[in-house]
Amino acid sequence: MKTKLLLAIFPYLILTGNPWKINSSSIVFNIKNAGLNVGGSFTGFESEIKFDPLKPENAHIFASVNSKTINTGNDMRDDHLIKAEYFDVEKFPKIQLQSSIIEKTGPISYKGLFKLTMKGITRDVIIPFIFLRLPDKQEIKGSFQLDRRDYHVGGNSISLSDKVTVTIILNVVE
Repeated sequence: MKTKLLLAIFPYLILTGNPWKINSSSIVFNIKNAGLNVGGSFTGFESEIKFDPLKPENAHIFASVNSKTINTGNDMRDDHLIKAEYFDVEKFPKIQLQSSIIEKTGPISYKGLFKLTMKGITRDVIIPFIFLRLPDKQEIKGSFQLDRRDYHVGGNSISLSDKVTVTIILNVVE
């Protein structure tokens, strides 16, 4: 009987112990520029994630990406985006995200209040996300919008939208 109970709770013991390992990550963004959707991504993802889906209030999530890894599929645009007017990667090499509060909103859905730091500016963002437990991995997937001007990314522009949609997908393993 004790063995069955231990086997039943073992996955949750793992989740509350050591930080999760990231098997793969996808950090993508989408913004309108001159009326066209422009997408891009970041790599260089690093994190420390402790998350128990049964006790989300005890979660600790810290993540960062290397801002110099921006990739829009256009080298000339990417070279422009790493300069001071946009991401200023020489002065601010990382974009960071730190959890403040995580709460459960449904069977697999959660909402987190995070501190997002970009270009030395920290603002609160709310990120709704889902947590899926699959036989061979766990997946965290969330999406949120931000105003690029809040972080002094780019100036005022009539052709570049202020709203940016960011989607984060993490495949984590125990």
